[in-house]
Amino acid sequence: RQGLDRRRFLQTASGMAAAFLAMNKVFGNLFDVSEAEAANPDVAAARADASRGQFIMDVQTHFVHDQYTQKGILGLAVFASQHWNPALAGKTDDLYIYKFENYVRQIFLNSDTSISLLSGAPFDDHSWEFLQNDQIREAANMVNRVGGESTRMLAHSLVTPGQPGWMDKVDYAIDKLHPDSWKLYTIGDPLTAKTKYPWRLDDEKLVYPFYEKAVKAGIRTLCIHKGLMPRDYEESWSGVWKYNTPWDIAKAAKDWPQLNFVFYHGCLRAFQELPDQVLAEFEKTGNIQWASDLARIPSEHGVSNVYAEMGTSFANSCTANPRFAAALLGTWIKGLGVDHVVWGTDSVLYGSPQWQIEALRRLEIPEDMQQKHGFAPLGGPTGAVKNQIFGLNSARLYNVNLRASYPRLTADKFAQLKEEYRLAGNLNDLRDNHAHGFIAKRTA
Repeated sequence: RQGLDRRRFLQTASGMAAAFLAMNKVFGNLFDVSEAEAANPDVAAARADASRGQFIMDVQTHFVHDQYTQKGILGLAVFASQHWNPALAGKTDDLYIYKFENYVRQIFLNSDTSISLLSGAPFDDHSWEFLQNDQIREAANMVNRVGGESTRMLAHSLVTPGQPGWMDKVDYAIDKLHPDSWKLYTIGDPLTAKTKYPWRLDDEKLVYPFYEKAVKAGIRTLCIHKGLMPRDYEESWSGVWKYNTPWDIAKAAKDWPQLNFVFYHGCLRAFQELPDQVLAEFEKTGNIQWASDLARIPSEHGVSNVYAEMGTSFANSCTANPRFAAALLGTWIKGLGVDHVVWGTDSVLYGSPQWQIEALRRLEIPEDMQQKHGFAPLGGPTGAVKNQIFGLNSARLYNVNLRASYPRLTADKFAQLKEEYRLAGNLNDLRDNHAHGFIAKRTA
């Protein structure tokens, strides 16, 4: 009807609206979307314009260095092609999709992201490491120089307790790199059950001296990977899986009220599996494995410095089974507070974050779920709840003064380039809404 082939149509705002309409037919009316948006590009554009200017701070992003050769990292895209989108088969073998050039394109030009936080991950085999701490800081500095007067990218420094020389690297980061926050993995290497250096957050001898340094340096936000284990974790990760659970959070948070503990993936256990089974468990018991444990910590232990970050957990569910995404958000918000849930996407591991942004803007917790579990509604795309999650909560954590910084974000080099494309009518040529496989497979 719009004179476009299917691929080109799905790159447009109307195409994305059509995708949400299709999901509503499968899963129920969880997404706020109209037939008119899918049929009329002007209506879709008006909807998109209404959200322009929303402050979005993505606190979990990744890319790999230019010499990176470990194609095993593409396994996530391969899994997606096998379970959600068979059309991706044979198209997920190029590491370019995870490298700097594509990162900048997808994060700052292909999405409504305002500020990103660049992260890293530890591996016992160092050839798997995405970026060294120096490279993370260098990349952030480069992006901010290109932007001009704005700060578009913040930087993590990775902390690896127990590894040889790890505290020396902390001292170096404090003295030379000045990270905006710290990234830690209590499991050690997140991709192998033979991980050599698992540790606990409440290990007073090992990590409390690091906490002291973090407090003294004024870098008081710790971003900690928790969750994301296979269904057979007790067998396949025997002896180490507990390090990925919330078992060590309460004491550390209570002992260190000066620190903010942000738990990446919100401690959700499920990983690389369709969320149908974990949703069925929630519908029966009201519990989401490990995520509910995290959400109960403030009420059970009297702490207020524990946060949930949404990366991967939301991506894996918001289109595969959005009812579960709604349950997960409801659980986090009810237990931790809406001011303690923060936006992250794990991009560019999942392509452009725009599809996740649109999913949260449109998602609502179903009324039956609200009534049964005492969940509050999420509200409109730019309402108070979603504005807090998308950016205001993280702005507070990272001392981002929006009165001073937001005008710069709307006028820097990246904003100028996006506006040039928009005025020329070519923004849809730039934006591809690409997700590496998150299309629900037909079951009937």
